[in-house]
Parts: sequence; C-alpha cells; structure tokens
Amino acid sequence: MEARLLVVEDDHGLRDVLARALREEGFEVRTASDGRSALLSAQQPVDAVVLDIGLPDADGRDVCAALRAREVTVPVIFLTARDGVTDRLSGFSAGGDDYLAKPFHVAELVARLRAVLRRSGGVPPPSLGDGLTLDPAVHALRAPGGTVPLSPTEFRLLACLLRAPGTVVRRRELLRAAWPDGAIVADNTLDQYAAKLRRKLAEAGSTRRLSAVRGVGYRLG
Repeated sequence: MEARLLVVEDDHGLRDVLARALREEGFEVRTASDGRSALLSAQQPVDAVVLDIGLPDADGRDVCAALRAREVTVPVIFLTARDGVTDRLSGFSAGGDDYLAKPFHVAELVARLRAVLRRSGGVPPPSLGDGLTLDPAVHALRAPGGTVPLSPTEFRLLACLLRAPGTVVRRRELLRAAWPDGAIVADNTLDQYAAKLRRKLAEAGSTRRLSAVRGVGYRLG
C-alpha cells in the first residue's frame, strides 16, 4: 500500500465513494463519520487525514487542532463546501496542510494527497521516465532542465493516463477525470487537450508517446 489514510466524512455516499476510489489507487483507507470517531481512529498509525469541515458533532478545524495538540503531525487535507479566503486561512491556522472545495475530482484529491505525503517524506511524485516527474504541488512536469507548467485540465488528464501506463484509457474515463460532473464538453475538446499534452511532453524532453485509439481513447506508451 502507498500510505494509510483516514477519511472523515459524514455523508455516507461520498465517504464510500472516496474510500473505494482511494483504495483503487493503492491507499489503505479507514473511515470515520464524525469528530469523535475520527479522534479515536487517529490513535492508530496513519499517514494522512482527509477531513470534512462540516461534521455533525464538531467543526473539522477543531478536530484538526485536537490532533495537532496530541502531536499528530501527519498531513491533513480539509474538504468543505465553503471556499472563501477566511475559511481557507482558518483551516491553515488550525493546522491543515491543504484545502479542497466541494465538488471536486477524486483525481485532484489523489494528486494533492501524494503532494502532501511527498513533502512529509511519504510518496514520491509519479514518474514518466527520462528523469521526468509529474509534480502535483506546482501542477507541472519536472524535467532535469526545468519545469513545464500544465493547466489544471492538462494535469488531471496526464495524472489519469499515468495511472494506467501502456494501456488504453477510455474517453469517458478521461472526460470524467478532467472535467466537472455535468460539464458539456465538445467531442473534439479532449483531442485538443491531448494535442497540447503531446507538445508539453515533447517540450519536457519525454520519449513517451501519447497515441489515440480511434473510437476508444488514449494510451500513454
């Protein structure tokens, strides 16, 4: 397993979706539905916490502060429907490491988890070979000679492709990973972004080839 996660979310449906998706990414996942059970669960070893702010029995920021008071120093990523500057600052003041507003893509949560775990000495960034890595902290391709910035959509597409290197990723899966639920995406938009990714991979000096499989999807070989 890559890392041990504690997911604290009171919404049963979202909690199950997150747990299943994160396990598919290779993480070991424990879950809690409120602040009390989160603090109890955190007594067992954990590498990172995904923590909803709007819990039924406590504010997630207070839960995070309680963890820090216990000298639990692992990264904490807040989940919340509130995304104001004041909300983010209060989350960081409570000891949080990152802040993700709902609704969000699971791919982005995975990328942020790997970023905070890497900074804390956990998981290395995904490698493309040729000395290249995909860096979630700065949304860029890191190359020996520098970095090549990626747009959020380009980053999510490449992260999705890197989860299944050498295999065909279907178009609908790429669309689901890169665009919000309910977004209206023209048929050729994915192809346009694939072309942009090819140029940026070449700019970074990658020998990887992003190829289209007609009527099916894309493969990063």
